[in-house]
Amino acid sequence: MWTELLPIGRSSVSGGYRRHAWTGADVDCRAWFEAQARSRGLGFEVDRNGNQWAWLGDPTAGDAVVTGSHLDSVPDGGAFDGPLGVVSSFAALDELHARKAQPTRPLAIVNFGDEEGARFGLACVGSRLAAGQLTPEKARELVDADGVGLPQAMENAGYDPGAIGPDPERLARIGAFVELHVEQGRSLDLTGDAIGIASSIWPHGRWRFDFHGEANHAGTTRLEDRRDPMLSYADTVLAARREARLAGALATFGKVSVEPNGVNAIASLVRGWLDSRAADQETLDRVVAGIEQAAYERGARDGIDVRVTRESFTPVVEFEHALRDEVAKLLGGVVPVLPTGAGHDAGILSASVPTAMLFVRNPTGVSHSPAETAAEEDCLAGVTALADVLEGLACS
Repeated sequence: MWTELLPIGRSSVSGGYRRHAWTGADVDCRAWFEAQARSRGLGFEVDRNGNQWAWLGDPTAGDAVVTGSHLDSVPDGGAFDGPLGVVSSFAALDELHARKAQPTRPLAIVNFGDEEGARFGLACVGSRLAAGQLTPEKARELVDADGVGLPQAMENAGYDPGAIGPDPERLARIGAFVELHVEQGRSLDLTGDAIGIASSIWPHGRWRFDFHGEANHAGTTRLEDRRDPMLSYADTVLAARREARLAGALATFGKVSVEPNGVNAIASLVRGWLDSRAADQETLDRVVAGIEQAAYERGARDGIDVRVTRESFTPVVEFEHALRDEVAKLLGGVVPVLPTGAGHDAGILSASVPTAMLFVRNPTGVSHSPAETAAEEDCLAGVTALADVLEGLACS
């Protein structure tokens, strides 16, 4: 399975993946998922928000045990973020079959759409829509860098966008959701463990900073006559690092656009996107407020109009302790429990469904990069652990 999926959406230049939502690569990944489901005789369906489901047992029976993840990627992302969870889910189901396990509850594997938010700027679109955390009206306003809206993108990929929206009936049929994911950090590598369990997800969000200045000639405009938004932006990037370091949090400007984007032109607009995360809400609020204040103060000095827009936000997620403890018990009770700063579909679903997460060791800690990796023996340990959890939850 891994070999079949590996070439889809891979850049020959960077070696990373460009599996953005509703593009050709994403459609190919979806075709792979459907083929895996049908080859096992599983019931296959696509829900109203484009999420794919593969069912063993009656989907309407209720109290189902669901696993899975996502197949889309960030720009030039790694091979493991998302796909490892989906591939491991099918492999765990195969392992249950090899064990001759007899589920007494329905089992399902899901591929959530547009988890990374690389195309439309909002993460976890598929799960947010299903959980009612994103309204159909707001979803229809999402537009990519080329001006293509989410509904048009879905339609271009062969899906009907007319029915997108909350799916409480489907979520009510789920008794537990367990997502396996490569660790996006080095905690497990430092402890020497192949597998870990998530305790919580840090609160996190994305903010757009618009710095409006005045376009002018780079070769003829005196420095003192300039209203250069690049200066305000650069100072804000440094402020973000300072505020995060002082608070023990994280803040990153990882995306920027410039107008008119000419080498010999002073910019009229610099737009930068901030990603910030912290262990608790109070700290996150303090960090972002400090960054905003720095942007406004520097903008005033430079004659720049600064505007800040929060584009997305996810509060802290504490995974349900009862399910987390049961998962730990099924794995022998000696598995490390750790928080994560990365967002996941499991975090979105946690408000509606009991959820848990398993992490597979990442020896370098690198993620959202072609250098992301996991050893084969650790991936196989992840499959065994997931099979143990599914058997304990669905076959008892």
